[in-house]
Amino acid sequence: MTEWVDLRSDTVTRPTDAMREAGLRAEVGDDVFGDDPSVNALQDRLAADLGFEAGLFLPSGTQSNLAALMAHCERGDEYLVGMDAHTYKYEGGGAAVLGSIQPQPIVQAEDGTLPLDKLASAVKPPGDPHYARTRLLALENTWHGRPLPLDYLPQAAEFARSRGLAHHLDGARLFNAAVACGVPARDITRHFDSVSVCLSKGLGAPAGSVLVGSHDVVARARRWRKVLGGGWRQAGLLAAMATHALDHHVARLADDHRRARELADALGALPGVSVETPHTNLVFITVPAEAGKPLAEFLLAQGVRIGGTGPRIRLVTHLDIDDAGLARAIDAFRAFFAPRL
Repeated sequence: MTEWVDLRSDTVTRPTDAMREAGLRAEVGDDVFGDDPSVNALQDRLAADLGFEAGLFLPSGTQSNLAALMAHCERGDEYLVGMDAHTYKYEGGGAAVLGSIQPQPIVQAEDGTLPLDKLASAVKPPGDPHYARTRLLALENTWHGRPLPLDYLPQAAEFARSRGLAHHLDGARLFNAAVACGVPARDITRHFDSVSVCLSKGLGAPAGSVLVGSHDVVARARRWRKVLGGGWRQAGLLAAMATHALDHHVARLADDHRRARELADALGALPGVSVETPHTNLVFITVPAEAGKPLAEFLLAQGVRIGGTGPRIRLVTHLDIDDAGLARAIDAFRAFFAPRL
């Protein structure tokens, strides 16, 4: 069978042998009762590392974000969020469907920030029954692979505090942002009231996200996790693998970022291909519209998977793509575009 070079997402990673071994050795218990020691250790570790009181291990980032929104907001409340943010656009409308929470989408700036003047105009007048109650500001880091500017974070936090809003971060690729910015992850998370950290993307764990926040926020989120069907039992096997990822796979994210830059440089030299400068492990390219489907089919025949047929295509480097795999992918792209040279 072909060993695939899978550029569709960093969610496709498979557990390493050492990670599998960590899962096999894990002490486990019933997490719904709160007595799985490996889950408790993971929750406590991430909460302490990121500067929070408590943590909650959930099956997915989507559920983690939803539990956070529902912990911060009540029925009829609204949250401010980016127009292209994952919590608004790509999570099935869960906040509206299950939480009766109204999103107020804001058009993001090119760097992924939500302009403070646009946020100010979106906050509803307090006490006016005509409006939903603005309760929460939600940001995302990274955004389309771009870390939010470090100097923006305290400005957004001060804005939220001055308006009496809670402040949540969808930190699906938090550690990519921290490595790219050259700062500890805590330097990013200290500006927020809650943070969802995905463990199954760049870190390579098989499943799960941890929501960190105050004891009160996490207690409310724990109830919503149960309501949403996210209570799990001997989850310590997954928690131990996630802990292994935290111990061994954070610093190596820099390798994914380097390979993304190498991929971008190589593809940028091909005729008809435009490339956006990557900031972390996501590479966005644009190919001629008529080339998209044939390109995807050609690459598939060469053992290279990509997500979509364009014209704008996202390529993602990750734990399972080494230098040899990257070279294979680049050679396949070159072979497709060779007749155009």
